[in-house]
Amino acid sequence: MTDQPLDMVERAVAGPGAGDMGSSNLPDIGVLHALLDAMPARAVFIDRDHHYRYANREFLDFVKLPIDRIIGRHVAAVLGQPVFDSYSAIAAKVYSGERVRWEGWANYGGLGRRYIQENLVPFMSAIGQIQGVIAIGLDLTEHKLREREFAERLEAQTAVETMSSAIIASALDCVVVIDEDGRVVEFNPAAETAFGYSREAVVGKPIAELIVPEHLRARHHAGMERYMLTGEAAVLGRRVEIEAMRSDGTLLPVELAITEVRLPDRRFFTAHIRNLTEVRRAQEEIERQRDALHQSEKLAALGSLLAGVAHELNNPLSIVTGQALMLREAANAHLLRDTDLHKIAERSVKIEAAAERCARIVRTFLAMARQRAGERREVDVSALVDGAIDLLSYGLKTGGIKLAKDVQPALPRVWADGDQIHQVLVNLIVNAQQALEEISGPRRIAVSARHDPSKSNVALTVSDNGPGVPEQIRNRIFDPFFTTKPQGIGTGIGLAVSRGLIEAQGGSLVLQPSQSGWGASFVIQIPIGVAETSAPERVLESIDKKVAEPEVRRALVVDDEDEIAGILAELLDRQGFTCDLSASGEDAKALVRTNDYDIILCDIRMADGDGPSFFYWLQEAKPHLVRHIGFVTGDTLGPAAGRFLERSGRPVIEKPFRPEDVSRLVRLLADHT
Repeated sequence: MTDQPLDMVERAVAGPGAGDMGSSNLPDIGVLHALLDAMPARAVFIDRDHHYRYANREFLDFVKLPIDRIIGRHVAAVLGQPVFDSYSAIAAKVYSGERVRWEGWANYGGLGRRYIQENLVPFMSAIGQIQGVIAIGLDLTEHKLREREFAERLEAQTAVETMSSAIIASALDCVVVIDEDGRVVEFNPAAETAFGYSREAVVGKPIAELIVPEHLRARHHAGMERYMLTGEAAVLGRRVEIEAMRSDGTLLPVELAITEVRLPDRRFFTAHIRNLTEVRRAQEEIERQRDALHQSEKLAALGSLLAGVAHELNNPLSIVTGQALMLREAANAHLLRDTDLHKIAERSVKIEAAAERCARIVRTFLAMARQRAGERREVDVSALVDGAIDLLSYGLKTGGIKLAKDVQPALPRVWADGDQIHQVLVNLIVNAQQALEEISGPRRIAVSARHDPSKSNVALTVSDNGPGVPEQIRNRIFDPFFTTKPQGIGTGIGLAVSRGLIEAQGGSLVLQPSQSGWGASFVIQIPIGVAETSAPERVLESIDKKVAEPEVRRALVVDDEDEIAGILAELLDRQGFTCDLSASGEDAKALVRTNDYDIILCDIRMADGDGPSFFYWLQEAKPHLVRHIGFVTGDTLGPAAGRFLERSGRPVIEKPFRPEDVSRLVRLLADHT
């Protein structure tokens, strides 16, 4: 008797026309065949002898074999013996009548390792005999791989997010994230420390109200609105230094960099904020140490020049002393002829010239020693050269060095800090002098100044006929602390500082290529410029053109040097002032209590009440006189005097002074009357 189910499967395998199709209780074999082929799963029927009796299209595609090489063949012949053996345990269960459902990875040999979800059902005959196995397997390999890839990506993303959170949490810089509305989304621990807020207190609040200073909020809101509307960013993607605000309202300097993070439905802005407070302090300390080192180098140079300066002062002082003695003898003569009067006038001119030379040497020395911020103005280069040579002439003479000066006439003025240019020039000449100590022949230094119209600058050149700079170190001589001098002779900062001073003024300092017959040759190039006249200078310029006021005015001179006070009083008397003299700040207070003055000229250092204490008293007692006080001092090098003058903002002239210096100061003060 033919089994109907088996016959149906056989008909499905054979296709339409195989067997009897006339039975009305059987489904249409063509429909069943099409249904099985349309399944996205592999379907086979295997008889009890493990031969394929049916295989659908999905299975054929999997094994890449035609139907005639499947039907009637043993499973081992189609899939391989190892695959057949791997199914032995499952086959035993199914052939015993058990339905088996399993899922997992299976190795199909040459067909690869696949992830399968498979149902195996025993196929029973009408009389209950197992005729074979129907196996339907769904290949989930691609799905499983995608699932695994997704899980790996999810795990990687989780790891990245965890790592990112850890990085943000441990970042030394502040990290603040805001949304499109400007509200805080993230606020890392560094931001909590810098700004004084907890993360819980700021999340969800507008960033502008938290860390943007009030004077910058309008710009912040306008920038956000402009970017959201037009995409035009002023800060995005840049590093800017700006002020931020702490929770207590105090400001701190920060460096800000903002990046945008775009998501499909929204975007965020991440601000990386670096607190620059310590950086600024460190920069200030470095600058202070650099200035101190520079000052130390200057003072060391001044110490080495002191003997020469003393000699240069003694020469004109000897002229002053000798001419003054002879002037007194001539004045004491009983009869003075016209020729005697002419000689007296000549002696006074010599005394004036010698005193002026002393004053110039002292001013040059003080300018070099003074520690102050650079101040650019119009500078006479020819005068700078003369000042440097005056300062160093004694050392050059005793060293057997012949100095040749070649300054182009009518040089244009340069726009620079004259004191700093003078320091550099002195340093270069001293270096040349030290280099010449190594040679035994003629020793020569040449200093020249030339105007270069094509470059709009003035070039100062200092050359010597010493050993020069070896080629292998020419590129290093401007490095800080590099020196070719013996230990204890130099710090190696001279040329480095010199170049820095010149470059800060828009100029350059270079070592020229070696020339025949000469050693080292350094060139300073300084740009020509016109000074913008400051307010005091404009006042002085206009004052010079004024005619002295005819009415009698009152002046107070405060100085513990009677001779200086007397000279000042005499100069003031010529300008129509009636003068009161005081030897100390305390005495001056008594005079001011009972009198008003048009001008007050005051020394700074005095034994019984100095200038600063008198000035501060004047601010309290008679503040209207503060704008009429000026100072005359020889102590501008002292740090206390320098700080006082800077704080007070009052005009000052330095001793030794000239009558025109006093005249300008007096007219400036009297102009406020």
